[in-house]
Amino acid sequence: MHAEGLASQVIFGWDPMWVSSAVLIISYIILFTEKMNRAVVALLGAAAMILTGVLSHSTAIKGIDFNTLSLLIGMMIIVGIAEKSGMFQFVAVWAAKKVKANPRGLMVVLASVTALFSALLDNVTTVLLIAPVTFQITKRLKVNPYPYLVMEIFASNIGGTATLIGDPPNILIGSALNLSFMDFVYELTPIVIMTMIVLILAFDLVYGRKLVTTTASRNAVLKMNEFESITDTKLLFKSLTILLLVIAGFMVAEHFHISNGTVAMLGAAVLMLIYTLGDTHDKRDHKVEEAFNLVDWTTIFFFAGLFAIVYGLEESGVLAVMGHKFVEMTDGSIEKATMLVVWISAIVSTAIDNIPFVATMIPMIKTMEASMGGREAMMPVWWALSLGACYGGNGSLIAASANVIVAGMAQRAGHPIHFMRFLLWSLPVMLVSVAMAALYLHVIHFM
Repeated sequence: MHAEGLASQVIFGWDPMWVSSAVLIISYIILFTEKMNRAVVALLGAAAMILTGVLSHSTAIKGIDFNTLSLLIGMMIIVGIAEKSGMFQFVAVWAAKKVKANPRGLMVVLASVTALFSALLDNVTTVLLIAPVTFQITKRLKVNPYPYLVMEIFASNIGGTATLIGDPPNILIGSALNLSFMDFVYELTPIVIMTMIVLILAFDLVYGRKLVTTTASRNAVLKMNEFESITDTKLLFKSLTILLLVIAGFMVAEHFHISNGTVAMLGAAVLMLIYTLGDTHDKRDHKVEEAFNLVDWTTIFFFAGLFAIVYGLEESGVLAVMGHKFVEMTDGSIEKATMLVVWISAIVSTAIDNIPFVATMIPMIKTMEASMGGREAMMPVWWALSLGACYGGNGSLIAASANVIVAGMAQRAGHPIHFMRFLLWSLPVMLVSVAMAALYLHVIHFM
C-alpha cells in the first residue's frame, strides 16, 4: 500500500504522510515528557493510525514484529526464573573474593561481570542483579559506591552492544535483518572489548588511588559465603542448562532457518516445564502464572504499539522520502552514511529513548538499500545504527533504562546520582566511545 492508495481512506481526505507524521511526532513528544505510561502512549498512537485510516487493523497487525516480541518474552521468562536460583549474585560475590576484596580490583571485576551479563542477558536485568550486590560489598568495604555504580551503568550499555540479545536496539535490528547471534558477536564484540578496556583504565586513573579500605573491611568481604546466594540448587542447574542451550540455539538457529524468537520461546516453555515438573496441579499453575508475571508486559505492549506507529509512516511513504533525502545528503556514499548514522544515533539516543529512534530508522534505512548497492553493501550503516544507539545510551542519566534504574536504586540507598554530576562523566564517555566505534567501522569496512 502506498500514499496514493491511502489518500481516499484517510479521514477527511487528509494527506496520509502528514497524518502519520503528526501521530508519530505527538506520540514521541508525550513519550519524551514522560507524562504518561509509554505503553499507553504507543497503543494510543497505534489506534490513531487505524482510526484516521492510515492503517487498517490487518495492516497494523502486519507491522508488528512478532519475532522481536517472542525473543523479549522468552528471555524475560528464562532470566526471571534463573534469577530465583541466586546464580547471578553468586558470580558477583565469588568474583569480588577472587580479587581479594581489593577496591581497585573490585571495580574492574564488577565492570567486567556487568558487561558480560549484559551481553548474555540484557542490560536492564543485569543492573537489577548487580547493583544490590554492589551496595552490599561496598558497605562492608566502607568505600563510596558511586564510582562503582556509574561504571556499571556504562559497562551495561557497552556490554549489551556485543550481542543480539544484549540491548533492545540490537534485537530490533537483528529481527528486521534476520541477523544471527554470531553476526553480532563477530562484528561488535571486538570494539566492545576495546571500549571496555579504555573505560576501565580511565576510571582507574581517576578513582583508583582514592579507593582504599582497611584490612578488617576486606576480611569482612572475604568472609562472605557466595554459596549462601544460591537459594535453589536444582533450579540453578535447570535454568543454567536451559540458558546455555538457548544461547547455543541462537548460534546455530540460522543454519536451520529457525528464528531467534522461536528459540527463546521454546527455551522458556521447556524451562517452565522442568521448573514445575512433579508439582501438584495448583502449585504448578501458580508457578507458571508467576513465571508469566516476570515478563515486563509494559515493554512488550510498548513495542507492539510502536511497531504499528512506525509501520504507518512506512505505508504512507514518509520513510521512503526520508530515505531518499538521506541518500542525497550523503551523495550515495556508504562511508558518509555510516559516519553520519553512528553520530546521529548516538546524539539522539543521548536525549531520547533509543528504542523508538531505532524502530523509526530501520524501515528508513531499508528504503535506502536499493539505491546504495543492496543489503550487503549497506551492512556498515546497520552496524553504525547499533553502535550509535547503544553507546548513545551512556550520554545522559535518562538516555537508557538501565541508567534510570540504577539512579533510582542509588537514591533509595542514600547515594544519589545527580543528573549534572553524571553528565561530567557520561558525555566524555559517550563521545570517546562513539569516536572509537566510528574509527573501528572505518578501519574494518573502508580501509
